[in-house]
Amino acid sequence: MPDPTTPPPGAPQPPPPQNPFAAPPSHRLGVVVADDNPVVRAGLTALLSGRPDIEVVAEAADGRQAYEAAHQHRPDVVLLDVRMPGVDGISALPYLVQIAPVVMLTYSRETEIVQEALRRGAGGYLVHGEFTADQLVDAVRDIKEGRAHFTPTAAGALLNQLRQSQAPAEPSLPEGLGHAMSATAYGISHSVQPHITPQGPPHTADLPMRPPPNPSPSAENLSRMQPDVGQSSSGWTSGRPDAPDRARFQLSTREAEIMDLIASGMNNQQIAAMCFISEKTVKNHINRIFAKLHSTSRSEAAAKWIGTAPDAHRGRG
Repeated sequence: MPDPTTPPPGAPQPPPPQNPFAAPPSHRLGVVVADDNPVVRAGLTALLSGRPDIEVVAEAADGRQAYEAAHQHRPDVVLLDVRMPGVDGISALPYLVQIAPVVMLTYSRETEIVQEALRRGAGGYLVHGEFTADQLVDAVRDIKEGRAHFTPTAAGALLNQLRQSQAPAEPSLPEGLGHAMSATAYGISHSVQPHITPQGPPHTADLPMRPPPNPSPSAENLSRMQPDVGQSSSGWTSGRPDAPDRARFQLSTREAEIMDLIASGMNNQQIAAMCFISEKTVKNHINRIFAKLHSTSRSEAAAKWIGTAPDAHRGRG
């Protein structure tokens, strides 16, 4: 006589019993990295993905892509550059903070930009070259918990604002950042309302026409970046941190200038025009830079220079 507790042949097997004392699965922090420089994006993604509790769920090259990625993946944190083509970071910021905490990670250190980013809801502002890889990871973890992080440049801008004896006037941002514009330039529908809760799959034209309610009157509609604005990259608060030890590379002043331009994404022709030198001279400088940074490619050299390479903060020997 068959055992009534035994399932007949071919029947699906019941799931194994669950251990009531087993620890719940740990949650990995989902991060969206938004920067128009592919070298910076790759470096940040490699750095963050190497941590067991952090996962880069998407990359974006401008503010619109960042919004679409955040809308789709619902990350825990967004790392956002300031100057990007199309929709810049300052313009996308009020929409992104409705979805997740945002940390500005950029080379832009102008006081007006720092203050405007904070007014529009940024939870931190980190300037490239002013933080270590471990400090960036700590910032990602802390921002999710509501603890702000600022590098020295951003902290100084915040202090200057707080020390003003009278209410500050509306800041004058660099050309192309945060200006009001016609939504039709990006194909944005006037009927689209700000995103509050998911209501179906996101669409390319779903970036809201109006930013969320904000105590600041300067949170404007999305702006168009002017084509002559250069590429950017990115940047703590409790004391000055240990920045990447660039002195150990022993670059000359000119080599350091060219390395900054390489890290910003410029090619040899653009660097030559910027420095008023020939492309051959640029190549000679780059060969010496690669030798001093022990690098074989622009991306490897840039990662070491801006501090996203694994050994970027190690000393000699």
